[in-house]
Amino acid sequence: MLKKIIDETKDAVVSAVQGVDDILSAVTGTVKNQVVSVLKGVGEVGGSAVEAVASITSGAIKGMGEVGGSATDTIANTMSGVVKGASEVGESVIDAVRGGVQGVVQATAETGGDVGQAAVSAVRGAIKAAGEAGTDTAEATRSAVGGALDAATSVGGDAVEKVRDALLSTAELPRDVIESVFKGSDKEQ
Repeated sequence: MLKKIIDETKDAVVSAVQGVDDILSAVTGTVKNQVVSVLKGVGEVGGSAVEAVASITSGAIKGMGEVGGSATDTIANTMSGVVKGASEVGESVIDAVRGGVQGVVQATAETGGDVGQAAVSAVRGAIKAAGEAGTDTAEATRSAVGGALDAATSVGGDAVEKVRDALLSTAELPRDVIESVFKGSDKEQ
């Protein structure tokens, strides 16, 4: 079922951006609509809201990969759509953020992109969107970094190191919050 969500979102993004001037708004709207639709039926989908949102963002990134466009802007607008969609249906924005970032990093790895930069763009986008939605940005940051770490761990290889280095070297991200997430994950292993 999650593969179906990925494919449906990818196709929806490709359709939405073809022939429009404002591609980024089309991405935000399409992702928001997919999140609303899927989260309303998450019981039917099976699995969790985090997995469902990860599938949506994965499909969005893959769709934009097919039509081209700025990865950084696409990721930020994807995260905005995730937060708006989760807010609209009353789902946890924090869980949606985790799933959204997870899907972005996973899809970026699968399409051969820079997972470190994807993680930075996704975390930035999540923080901005969560703040605009009135959600605790520190909590959203922890959740976003956790989602990036989950995805990087499942990707394997040097993905965790790339994500960790990229997030810690980005000046505008809250280093203390990022370090606390990484320290917590090191204790779990």
